[in-house]
Amino acid sequence: MLRIALAQLSAGEDRLRNLDRALEMMRRAHQAGAGLIVFPELALERFFPQFRREEAAGRSAPEAEPIPGSTADRIAAMARELSLVTIFNMYEIDQHGRTFDSSPIFDADGSLRGVTRMAHITDFEGFHEQGYYAPADAGPAVYETSVGRIGVAICYDRHYPEYMRLLGLRGAQVVVVPQAGALGEWPEGLFEAELRTAAFQNGYWVALCNRVGPEERITFAGESFVCDPEGQIAARAPGMEEYLLLADLDTKRCERSTARRLFWKDRRPELYVDLSSPA
Repeated sequence: MLRIALAQLSAGEDRLRNLDRALEMMRRAHQAGAGLIVFPELALERFFPQFRREEAAGRSAPEAEPIPGSTADRIAAMARELSLVTIFNMYEIDQHGRTFDSSPIFDADGSLRGVTRMAHITDFEGFHEQGYYAPADAGPAVYETSVGRIGVAICYDRHYPEYMRLLGLRGAQVVVVPQAGALGEWPEGLFEAELRTAAFQNGYWVALCNRVGPEERITFAGESFVCDPEGQIAARAPGMEEYLLLADLDTKRCERSTARRLFWKDRRPELYVDLSSPA
């Protein structure tokens, strides 16, 4: 049995204080018996994509960091100290100067198992992400960790069933979703139904960790949740407050799930070759 923790947090103006609070959430998760902790999208930053890049003139420029780097190293050190698998999310810059919305995955010994970068980059009111992020240059990955096989779908990527299916085909037992979801962004219950469907169709656990609280143009909803491989809600955090959500996951249920026991054996992948091309 795997106990996971979702650190439903807000982000203030003081980035160092935000980091201290994230490290404290890791301690609390460890004390509660968690083996895995997940953080929301851009865990240490005010949500800068709520402004178009040209509107950000005169504001403090968001600081993108390499991975490994100063922030990632502090998270890794705490993961090692607590023996806590940690899925973080931050604004990354690579050696070519490209910037990404990225989730580093740290194993329980603090080692960096890999980095998932957001693949699908949107631009609409309050989410002007194309001005800040390059799209990922690799497809969805599943990471072997000390607590099981973990996949990551960062926020907008969850809307793409091809992406979610690949995580299943590559053996994910748990798919975590670092999110920045606004209050009233989608019709009531739709984003939850979407991920419950992905869990049911792919036979894995899904754990969505959302930001929370009011910012300049957006109020983030919270309401983080976990659903099981049959698409049923297993745990839910309240809305509009910071919260450490705990849930116990039996990853052996993945192989016994309806999807993997029944649906998958009747798949016809030879008919799906042209998914990238409209009929």
